[in-house]
Amino acid sequence: MKIRWLGHAAFLLKGDNLRIITDPYDPDVTNLKPIVESADVVLRSSGDDRAHCFVDTIPPGYRLLTATDYIEPGKDCEKVGNTNFFFMPSRESLIHKEVPRDNAFYRFELEGIRIAHLGDVGNRLSDNQLSFLRGTDILLALTGGPPTISLDDLMYAIGIINPKVIIPMHFRIPGPTFSMFPIERFIKYFEDKRVVRVGSPEIDFTKPNLPDETKVFILDPAKKPR
Repeated sequence: MKIRWLGHAAFLLKGDNLRIITDPYDPDVTNLKPIVESADVVLRSSGDDRAHCFVDTIPPGYRLLTATDYIEPGKDCEKVGNTNFFFMPSRESLIHKEVPRDNAFYRFELEGIRIAHLGDVGNRLSDNQLSFLRGTDILLALTGGPPTISLDDLMYAIGIINPKVIIPMHFRIPGPTFSMFPIERFIKYFEDKRVVRVGSPEIDFTKPNLPDETKVFILDPAKKPR
């Protein structure tokens, strides 16, 4: 399975004969070059946040799954090919407590590897949300701090979920101008031996080569500033 970080919260994942793009951004919002890669499935955590839901530059021919369409009881799963996609409701940007927007995160499995993407979650994860994420092998984690989930709350969740791999996203990189922490704020929580700077936008995993203990793999964004 291949994971390519496009930038911000957008990834291209390839495995089980599927190409999946997550949380695609509007280049006018992030100041990053547009996402023009093709996909079989486009997942997005909501339909109203242009930094996480913009599909206009992606070539047609994909199945669009908007996570907030699947947060009603009994409607939390969708199947594409042989892959099941599961969704969990959350709240975004709890700094703005009077109007936190609906959001949802999601999980799926490729090549026998269980992957979870935290969408744009801003709340401390509830017991129900943590239960949804248990068993995750690879966690695509928001590490830029408020208004998304605080790093202390994220680390609490990581301690319970115990993923084998954490791939940071949604942290400060060249391009976006809105407030996000640099990656150094997140990796201070880990011993040096558990942090790997990959030096490229892409990494490959197979089920047997997943690490025995949680490690952080920092990718470079594939999309450069416009």
